[in-house]
Amino acid sequence: MSETGDQAFLRKDPIGRWPEMTYGGALSFLRRKYSHDLVGVDVAVSGIPFDNAVTYRPGCRLGPRAIRAASVQLAELKAFPFGFDPFETLSVVDYGDCAIDPHHPETVVGSIEAHADQILETQTHMLTLGGDHSVTYPLLKAHAKKHGPVALIQFDAHCDTWADDGSRMDHGTMFARASAEGIIDVARSIQVGLRTFNDHDHGFEILTSPWIHRNGIDAALDVTRARAGGAPVYISFDVDGLDPAYAPGTGTPVSGGLSSWQALEFMRGLGELNLIGMDVVEVSPPYDHAEITAIAAATVAHDWLCLLAEKKGAKRINVGRL
Repeated sequence: MSETGDQAFLRKDPIGRWPEMTYGGALSFLRRKYSHDLVGVDVAVSGIPFDNAVTYRPGCRLGPRAIRAASVQLAELKAFPFGFDPFETLSVVDYGDCAIDPHHPETVVGSIEAHADQILETQTHMLTLGGDHSVTYPLLKAHAKKHGPVALIQFDAHCDTWADDGSRMDHGTMFARASAEGIIDVARSIQVGLRTFNDHDHGFEILTSPWIHRNGIDAALDVTRARAGGAPVYISFDVDGLDPAYAPGTGTPVSGGLSSWQALEFMRGLGELNLIGMDVVEVSPPYDHAEITAIAAATVAHDWLCLLAEKKGAKRINVGRL
């Protein structure tokens, strides 16, 4: 008899999966086992339920919970368009959420960085579910300790490089700080989908959403892959990089963004890069409708795991015209 029940708690081995009701059971990301035991684990998924740094609409502290709930159907079938079960190859656990104290905001950055340090020191990749975009800064600090300055691929409506005095806690300045501190290699970094204005590009290559709409995903991928080269690549996916038609559940929506299909095609084309970590941020369930935003966020994160599975040996099986 095959095993049944809540894999999040009952599974012993982080490899593989068994059938589970999409509409029932404990909610872990993609039904992965909850565990802090990272021996032999390739990827630890964790949430950062923090949104004290937003500048407009709040609610993305509830993002990790919503993304986990939206991932259930993705755990049901083989991955599309890859044609494989990533968890036959890739060992993934849900690490739970980072413990933070929002009532002592001066401790938040340090708590997130220490959380990331603890995972990364085990040679495990991190997939992080936000939370507002400020959480990327301590995550980048932790990854840079391990890999040196990283190439950042940032999906976003906003540059998030507005003026920073080194002490601000908001979700629109952290990449200026990361650049100034040498955490990211700006010469290798790229911002995708921008459609708000800043007087300075801070050295980033910027692919605005209108440029992508006109020139297409293949052209955008060519620029991105050439820019990143062989550098360690950290992907930060702010869901407001998507147009509000595809991601209404976010704090600072801007019209004219990427569609969900464009973002997914872009993500699926990054597999040849040296992928070291990823976050998906700014999902705000109070402003979402029918889980549109959370489903898009879960799918982007799922497809990044599939790219890692391919690197570990999973083989695509193409069915239909792709």
